Amino acid sequence: MPVKPKLGQNFLDDAEAVEGIVAALGNLTGQTVVEIGPGGGAITAALASRAGRVIAVEFDRELAIQLRARFSPDIVSVIEADALRFDFAAASATAGDRLPVAGNLPYGITSQILLKLAASHAALDRAVLMVQREVADRIVAAPGSRDYGLLSVTVQMYGPVERLFTLPPSSFIPPPDVHSTVFRWRFAPRFAELGVAEAGFQRFVRQAFAQKRKTLANNLRAAAIPPAIIASVLHEVKVPPQARAESISIEEFAALWRVLELEKNPPPKTNPE
Repeated sequence: MPVKPKLGQNFLDDAEAVEGIVAALGNLTGQTVVEIGPGGGAITAALASRAGRVIAVEFDRELAIQLRARFSPDIVSVIEADALRFDFAAASATAGDRLPVAGNLPYGITSQILLKLAASHAALDRAVLMVQREVADRIVAAPGSRDYGLLSVTVQMYGPVERLFTLPPSSFIPPPDVHSTVFRWRFAPRFAELGVAEAGFQRFVRQAFAQKRKTLANNLRAAAIPPAIIASVLHEVKVPPQARAESISIEEFAALWRVLELEKNPPPKTNPE
């Protein structure tokens, strides 16, 4: 099957890996599942044999035509579209349930797709996704590790992630220059649990990781937060003044945000009777 390198096409050619991906989604009986980037249809075929319906979102028109010719439209709906524009909420409403998602994500737009899925979390239940190994390392990283950063916090705020298995280049046609890792993501946002506002917290975390070599305090100063407030907040949450963002857990980030919001917007004083 001809590939288009500019679209980042590397077709999975490993039956054991296909089975592992579909099995990791769990029971799909009667469910509608969305597949991002079906490509040659290896994962699509396995999904179609287990799910009630498959929505295959394929950007490449030629591949979309081939997929429609291969699969019954009663089981597989091939949507020729950019996954970044796909309406997961509408698909979930039609299915009457939150959706499982599978996909071998194009390496060039992996982060954008992850953000799209995060933004669509209310419509999604779980995802089993294949990404470049180095990206997976960042997604599942824990605080204090070399790979922990903005992507780690962003993805993990929308639910737990776990690494499943890694594949060599020989598992694909054509072989990419990198290894690929499959991970599972269960959508269970933590914003309410941690007492933070979604948009404000995300903005704060981006500020905290703005420059990896700088301390958290310096990054927050660069975001125009007064040094006195930064010092007070760090002291309140017991974060060392020279700490860097990559050493801060999600729970600590949430505590910092909550205290910072109180510092910036203190409650009104009440007059004694």
